[in-house]
Amino acid sequence: MGETKSSRKSSLPVSGMSCASCVGSVEKALSGVDGVSSANVNLASGKATVEYDPDFVDEEDLIGAVEDAGYGVEGRKASFGVTGMSCASCVGSVEKALAGVSGVTNVSVNLASEKATVEYLPGEAEISDFERAVEGAGYGIVREEEESSSDDSHESGYRKLKNRFLVAAFLTALIFIGSIPHMFMLPSPVPMSLLNVGLFVLATPVQFWAGRRFYEGAWGAVKHGRANMNTLVAVGTSAAYFYSVFATFAPQLLAGRADVYFDTAALIITLILLGRLLEMRAKGRTNEAIKSLAGLRAKTARVVRDGEETDVPVEDVEVGDTVIVRPGEKIPVDGRIVSGESAVDEAMISGESVPVTKRKGDEVIGATMNTSGSFRFEATKVGKDTALAQIMRMVEEAQGSKAPIQRLADKISGVFVPVVMAFAAASFFVWLVFGPDPAFTFAMLNFVAILIIACPCAMGLATPTSIMVGTGKGAQSGILIKGGEALEGARNLDTIVLDKTGTLTKGEPELTDILATNGLSEDDLLRLAASAERGSEHPLGEAIVRGARNKNLALADADSFEAVSGGGIKAKVEGREILIGNARFMGESGVGENGLAPRRDELSSSGKTPMLIAINGKMAGLVAVADTVKEESREAVERLHSMGLEVAMMTGDNERTADAIAEELGIDRVLAEVRPDGKANEIKRLQSEGKKVGMVGDGINDAPALAQADIGVAIGTGADVAMEAADLTLISGDARGVGRAISLSKATVRNIKQNLFWAFAYNVALIPVAAGILYPFFSDGGVPEFLTPFFGEYGFLNPVLAAMAMALSSVTVLSNALRLRRVKVV
Repeated sequence: MGETKSSRKSSLPVSGMSCASCVGSVEKALSGVDGVSSANVNLASGKATVEYDPDFVDEEDLIGAVEDAGYGVEGRKASFGVTGMSCASCVGSVEKALAGVSGVTNVSVNLASEKATVEYLPGEAEISDFERAVEGAGYGIVREEEESSSDDSHESGYRKLKNRFLVAAFLTALIFIGSIPHMFMLPSPVPMSLLNVGLFVLATPVQFWAGRRFYEGAWGAVKHGRANMNTLVAVGTSAAYFYSVFATFAPQLLAGRADVYFDTAALIITLILLGRLLEMRAKGRTNEAIKSLAGLRAKTARVVRDGEETDVPVEDVEVGDTVIVRPGEKIPVDGRIVSGESAVDEAMISGESVPVTKRKGDEVIGATMNTSGSFRFEATKVGKDTALAQIMRMVEEAQGSKAPIQRLADKISGVFVPVVMAFAAASFFVWLVFGPDPAFTFAMLNFVAILIIACPCAMGLATPTSIMVGTGKGAQSGILIKGGEALEGARNLDTIVLDKTGTLTKGEPELTDILATNGLSEDDLLRLAASAERGSEHPLGEAIVRGARNKNLALADADSFEAVSGGGIKAKVEGREILIGNARFMGESGVGENGLAPRRDELSSSGKTPMLIAINGKMAGLVAVADTVKEESREAVERLHSMGLEVAMMTGDNERTADAIAEELGIDRVLAEVRPDGKANEIKRLQSEGKKVGMVGDGINDAPALAQADIGVAIGTGADVAMEAADLTLISGDARGVGRAISLSKATVRNIKQNLFWAFAYNVALIPVAAGILYPFFSDGGVPEFLTPFFGEYGFLNPVLAAMAMALSSVTVLSNALRLRRVKVV
């Protein structure tokens, strides 16, 4: 049976199926969706073919059904540039066109970045389908492979627009000079009819060459039954232009009147082009964060090949290459140091100004600056896989996303232009019937003023420009923001849950205390203990060995080594029997604590792990190891408190250890003895109390809790899966970044609200003025003389002033968004 007119067939690539039972589960889930007429799943191809009624169900419903059944749908995401958009209505047109492509599951179009992000099902839709949809809607598309030259195309577009504006401005200036006899009722040196023909010749290229973009955009919208900002400008200026044409060549059709408004039409187009020019310039500045990151990349790398050092373009570096970096040079790609030592300035990645010491085995990040020593490293990530490339990609995706607050603007702009056109038409007929003489002229000028002043450009730019600048500011401060929703939502948090290990603490145990008895010095005790632990792979043993090496103690080889599960170790060093472990282990070995029990209990109560040491069957002392608190953790907690937030700590430690750390840091609430699989449930429990919860963590086992939280914050030094599940990522691993992120969120949302206020207030205030609401106050011609250039004799808004106000509104919104770059995120 073929696909009927009222049905649609889609193929979903399903992941996670392994047997016939899985096939049955997926088919049952899909068949249970209202509107689905058939569902067939093929295990071999991993695809589900679904026939459904698009009036009742869409691809998102189908994907949801598959995911609810415990399987996945392997969708893809594509981002590409869109040209020709000028207002919020254009965004709606492009989104509608792309959403209509079969296989598309989600669409987001951003006016400020002029980019579209499409999530789609492979095999159902391809880039070529998107291109046809966008071009069919009257806009252009920039493919991914062309985006490397996007800066050049932006610059080229800016130059072309500037040239058109300059020509239009020159011709408009001549038109104004020629219109002086009309404006001031002065005698003309040439017959008025001939002067009008001259104005027609000057105005025509302004109308149809300089203003061509408005007609092209309007025609593209009309073809799809829509109206946008271009429609308003094209209709408004055409009304003034063609009225003037009739007044010039067929005045008898206008009761013999010869008033022309070529100057009005030309000046409106020129002013709007000026606004577009300023807007384009400001848009280029909103993305400076990405440009500055891209400019940090090294151009060349010094690699060792066939035993010789060779300088190659950074694009030619391959995984596994040995790269040499000298003082003052940029690190070209990501890698791991194999020899040498240096201090590396990672400020461009982490936002921290203090250089980080790097030694053999440490990882280095491409585009960071080597400040002192020389070293060699093995390239581990190159090209699009480097940390910098991934950061740039995340920032670009975030800048292309929409914040929930934008939905109101989108809904309003979707109906705004048609409503304005209807209102303008109604106003025209009202003033034509009831207006003062010459009624047609006043009606026409009011019609033009309403159309021009109501262009929803500022409305469309209000949110995305702030999101672009805010996410860019975040990247420069070491905060990666996944999207507009996360940027907006962070300001609503009232509770922050910090995972202890790796977030508040360093994540690896360190030697903290040494107590020697039985006549041994602390160094001797530590040297023997570390020599015994050299064969251990236990983190506590490794901490003892690191502590000895940090003191530059010479370690001996153990003659024998035995690990006792859950107790400790037995080793023989320099002919002496060494035991290291807990009190139970010592008791079972027949060694008494020799008065160390009080000190051991004191260390335990302060969150440390004490280990007793016996030599040749006698107690010789103890060492304590702890996952030490990061130096900045207390400041991070204090900063969150100063913002009025409740701070909780989540840990698998026992309550006594957890309480000790919480007391040290001033934490309000302790969630102790939480198993890894119980972290998400703890977040749910807090949310059930009505709290807006932010979860901060770094480990793989934190990922479910990060996803469950209202806002998940990953520590950038942790696991990739944690960063994938999180809404925000702190690149440096510094918990103080949580406060910075919330501060940035508040500043960005405040900026968005300011923009939306001005965009809406401008329209609400000035559309009634353009419609002639001031006429009853000045119907006797009582407009003050200094206001007559703006409101004429009777209080009607001059269309030229409407064009100036419209252009100014967009520039005001963009300028306000750019203020975010100067916001101090602390």
